[in-house]
Amino acid sequence: MAHGEIWTLKEFFVTPNEYIYWSIQIVMYPFMTGVVAGAFVLSSLYHVFGIRQLKEIARFALVFSLALLPVAMMPLQMHLQQPMRGIEIFITPHFTSAIAAFGIVFTVYFAIVASEIWFVYRKFIVETALALREKANRTMAEKLWHLTYSVLTLGSYDISEKAIHQDERAVKILATVGIPVACFLHGYAGFIFGSVKANALWMTPLMPVIFIMSAIVSGIALSMLTYIVVMEIRRFIAARRRTAHEAFQSIEEIRGTEVNVVRITSKYLLFFLIFAISLELLDLIFRGYTALKTWDILRRVIYGKDFFDIFILQYGIGNLVPFILFVIPGLTIRRTVVGVILVLFGVFMMRWNVVIGGQSFSLTYSGFMHYVMPIIPHDMETFNEGLFGALLVMITPFVLFWGLNKVFPAFREI
Repeated sequence: MAHGEIWTLKEFFVTPNEYIYWSIQIVMYPFMTGVVAGAFVLSSLYHVFGIRQLKEIARFALVFSLALLPVAMMPLQMHLQQPMRGIEIFITPHFTSAIAAFGIVFTVYFAIVASEIWFVYRKFIVETALALREKANRTMAEKLWHLTYSVLTLGSYDISEKAIHQDERAVKILATVGIPVACFLHGYAGFIFGSVKANALWMTPLMPVIFIMSAIVSGIALSMLTYIVVMEIRRFIAARRRTAHEAFQSIEEIRGTEVNVVRITSKYLLFFLIFAISLELLDLIFRGYTALKTWDILRRVIYGKDFFDIFILQYGIGNLVPFILFVIPGLTIRRTVVGVILVLFGVFMMRWNVVIGGQSFSLTYSGFMHYVMPIIPHDMETFNEGLFGALLVMITPFVLFWGLNKVFPAFREI
């Protein structure tokens, strides 16, 4: 059985060797790389542009970006028929292939994010290592933590005022360099689609720009959603730990910080959302105005076959509804949660309509193909390319963030 045959339904005239080869994992790939770039851009709004109101969520977004980073390559690995060969793009990078550039960009971006986190948390790492070293009768867990933080110091124990000032300068430089690298990390995913000349829906020079703007939107939205959930969990823990002697933020302090940060961040989310919607509509209008030879089949797909997915789910529920929710005065936490979930849904549908919609029409321009995502897996292929494979990709970054937060506390004042 050919790859893709099990989840492809054909309609009208489609050649025998045509299937929807790129399934849900290739939808998840640009979606996950997008939230990586967007989370880093959110953290850079404080480190580069000095927006002090975003200091709390900026540190969180930076750690969250590192947790999201390994997941960026996970959909590709799960999609490959020979996943062990995926490492070759990292050990043999070259510039003659767009996908091979991923190895170079990913490695550079990972080094930038890891270095920035190290400089941000260097004082905390040194203080923790020294405190554990001086503690007598350490438990086995404390010995392991001491070893961990001692290694993370990289032999640098200078936390004088001058050294801290140099760390802050290094953070700003890394964040400044990281913004274009983060945008390029996701922009090249749009470049891969936009450079496919054989596909009428993908071939547009605006594709990389659209991907970048929607990436920033999705990264900010996911960071806000995760931040709200974690803050609500901390507020619940604070309620259970309410004592006179415990050093923990009060419920009112946590709630006040949460509301203030969310309202400010939502303004930047709304700003980038407007740009993303404008670019997508501009591309759609440009295609209709130029009306190239392939416009007949594209019009049947956009205004016919995929009308519900594009105009109702993506533009309506995923763009227009959250736009209204954020514009209405008196933004609340609950309304924000609904808004960011819908924004993430809209970005996901944009990726879905690009990847799946771009493969839905035959190269004969006389037939269509429908993607039926496997729900219940009966082998490894249907697991990887089905619902459970996509859920695994979605869950993994939150597990990684839980572990990273143990080492680099994202909510602790440092």
